[in-house]
Amino acid sequence: MNIHEYQAKEILAKYGVAAPGGRVVFTPSEAEEAAKDMLGNGGICVVKAQIHAGGRGKAGGVKLARSPKEAMEYAEELLGKCLVTHQTGPQGKEVKKVLIEEGCDIARELYLGMVIDRAAQRLVVMVSSEGGVEIEDVAARSPQKIFKEYVDPAVGLLPFQARKLAFALNVPKPAIGRAVKFMMGLYNAFTEIDASMAEINPLVITKDGDVLALDAKIGLDDNALFRHKDIYGMRDLDEEDPREVEASRHDLNYVALDGNIGCMVNGAGLAMATMDIIKLYGGTPANFLDVGGGAGKEQVAAAFKILMADANVRAVLINIFGGIMRCDIIAEGVVVAANEVGIKVPLVVRLQGTNVDLGREMLAKSGLHIITAERMDEAAERVVAASRG
Repeated sequence: MNIHEYQAKEILAKYGVAAPGGRVVFTPSEAEEAAKDMLGNGGICVVKAQIHAGGRGKAGGVKLARSPKEAMEYAEELLGKCLVTHQTGPQGKEVKKVLIEEGCDIARELYLGMVIDRAAQRLVVMVSSEGGVEIEDVAARSPQKIFKEYVDPAVGLLPFQARKLAFALNVPKPAIGRAVKFMMGLYNAFTEIDASMAEINPLVITKDGDVLALDAKIGLDDNALFRHKDIYGMRDLDEEDPREVEASRHDLNYVALDGNIGCMVNGAGLAMATMDIIKLYGGTPANFLDVGGGAGKEQVAAAFKILMADANVRAVLINIFGGIMRCDIIAEGVVVAANEVGIKVPLVVRLQGTNVDLGREMLAKSGLHIITAERMDEAAERVVAASRG
């Protein structure tokens, strides 16, 4: 689960991670009032669009205001605007709230990130002197400017590791202690809230020697959210794909992709293999959809409706290997959903395993127009051909 920048900063503040003062607002008049409180007798404030995507500054979603009136005008410009960044795709995301934040006197912009390295099976802390730049660009252009420290989960991030990273960044001596405290606070937050990713970009050192999170991005492990009801309450459904939201209501694992072949599979491994073989035969998957090993007919029906609701889908492949999941349950769910919403595109079904004969018989007697297959390669070849008309 992702959260907004202002929410990430609220969480991090509890762990001693410093950031400029700010207030989230929903109307231009609220932006003006917030700016009045922050500007006082002068200075600047920052008006930031709040969407779940990076690259907001380059897309015009971050503005510097020197008066309350200017802050109001920028907020009026941004609210309701569809902001397009490299992470939103061409459709963009509508801005429904903005963050009014105090300006600061920046001396240096750095990068700080934490993520789980699956290969090393450890958390890795990454820093770079190239703050304000996408870390992927830095890795491609100047990999020598990225420094890493791997954290032993038995002891956690140690102060000497944080100091080592601060030295690598040439942090001024008076700010070393603050930089170490900042990193340790971010690490404590990361582990205690079960984050999967945390990124401070840019991490700034002010001319007064303060170390601040000018931006903050946190991704959370969905599987651990039951431990964090308060954070789960920060979920913004407006920022998520409606199909993924609907899938989550039925405990389905669904990820929207940019292809035109809808997939319904049981088991993550088989789902990935199905997507691979579709690609092998020249097709492009429209989604990853794992109904799991213990889904009932209601979940299967919900999954089928989600696939049928995708306007990009030109054909659907249902690929089930019945172990715990029974083939007749899949067949029953498909028949129920198809009778409710109709089959609007070619449907290819491959069933194998538990109760496969019963499942095939139910589909055959349903009166639905279904293309059947027994092997995965056969199913992939037929669904790709069907998607091309």
